[in-house]
Amino acid sequence: MEDQRQRKPRILCLHGHGSTGEVRFKQLVFTKWPQSVTQKLDLVFLDAPFPVEGTSGIEGYEWFHANEDFTEYTNFEEGLEFIQDYMLENGRFDGIMGFSQGALLAAAMPGMQAHGVALAKVDKIKLVIVISGAKFGGKMFGMPELAKDAFSKIIDIPSLHFIGKTDIARPEHSVLLEAFKDPVVIFHPEGHTVPKLDHGKSLETVLGFIDTIQTLVYGAFGSTSRL
Repeated sequence: MEDQRQRKPRILCLHGHGSTGEVRFKQLVFTKWPQSVTQKLDLVFLDAPFPVEGTSGIEGYEWFHANEDFTEYTNFEEGLEFIQDYMLENGRFDGIMGFSQGALLAAAMPGMQAHGVALAKVDKIKLVIVISGAKFGGKMFGMPELAKDAFSKIIDIPSLHFIGKTDIARPEHSVLLEAFKDPVVIFHPEGHTVPKLDHGKSLETVLGFIDTIQTLVYGAFGSTSRL
């Protein structure tokens, strides 16, 4: 049996629109975040199932497709089913980390799961990490039918939010914070990107969050040991 005291929190990572997980998102995270962070987490990067639609010249994938003003969505349920199938086939996951479109989805997933409309076949999501995220149903993004009740109750799980000073989605992410109980927030000077974590208070905050979720993971298996 695996020694749960040594198990790292296992987190499924969802990239942004028009990107990839295993190459681009992973490269950003491991380039900008120090080993003191990445070595404490088991980060699994997944490519979205749908090639980007349209003639924008973007080469990459998307978790769902939306029209120009984000009032209509397609492939939304199919994208969630794809994620669930991957989780079922690849073992236990403790949480979800998302960037941009992946963050928009990651933030809504705990609420959708709680209402039984998505991810019903996998373990409960215990934590989320949201990078340059936003909230479905806000000013920028309409509400997909499947997510209509995702934020009807405060989401009571550990959450870590990265908000960029010049990020176009900053106001929407700030609204998203109200949907979570006691969110941990890091404001950084960059824009719509994965921020650097090389020193200072931000790094201390992330390490403290990891310490919190490690305790949560251990407790999930009935162990209170911190050795």
